[in-house]
Amino acid sequence: MARKVTITKEIILDAALRMLIRDGYASVNVKTLAAEIGCSTQPIVWHFENMEGLRMALTRYAREYEMRKQMSEFNDPAASFEFIGRAYIKMAIEEPNLFRFLNLGEAPDEIRFDIKQIGTGKNHEALIKAMSEEFGISKKKVIDFVRNTIIYSHGVATLIATGVVTGTEEEFMKMINKAADGFLLVEGGDPKKAGMGRKKK
Repeated sequence: MARKVTITKEIILDAALRMLIRDGYASVNVKTLAAEIGCSTQPIVWHFENMEGLRMALTRYAREYEMRKQMSEFNDPAASFEFIGRAYIKMAIEEPNLFRFLNLGEAPDEIRFDIKQIGTGKNHEALIKAMSEEFGISKKKVIDFVRNTIIYSHGVATLIATGVVTGTEEEFMKMINKAADGFLLVEGGDPKKAGMGRKKK
């Protein structure tokens, strides 16, 4: 007797994320997901109850996937900050459906920020402190630099993910690094001292 295959939550979420990246968020529903996995709709309904439960679980799973891609192994604060920006641009180029889902209002848990919140989260505290020491400017000035760079990078990534502009990762990173140099100069930092724009992959 053939062994029954167990359809786990992870198998379902992996397939849903794959579909989201490949075909877009609108393509994911219980029936299409079951067809993607090659199973009945029963395991999906059993694990997530309904489409709303699936949507919320997929959103968390996709955000975890994004966070893993943005994890930097650099010890240098400026290099870490650039790595995050590069991962952001890379997603807009290589996984535009996912970028739109997570960053352009398609996700059911759409995250909105007041402009003053950008760069001030608890997860940024250590980075801001380290960059302040490296750049030789106050934490407030670093926050302004980070905020301006993030907003500029988000604008570029949005243009990429929506198909308005095309180009290579290196071309876009060169633009962002130049803008970051300017933002840092405005705040009294030295881009050459910080090495901004000269970090490699």
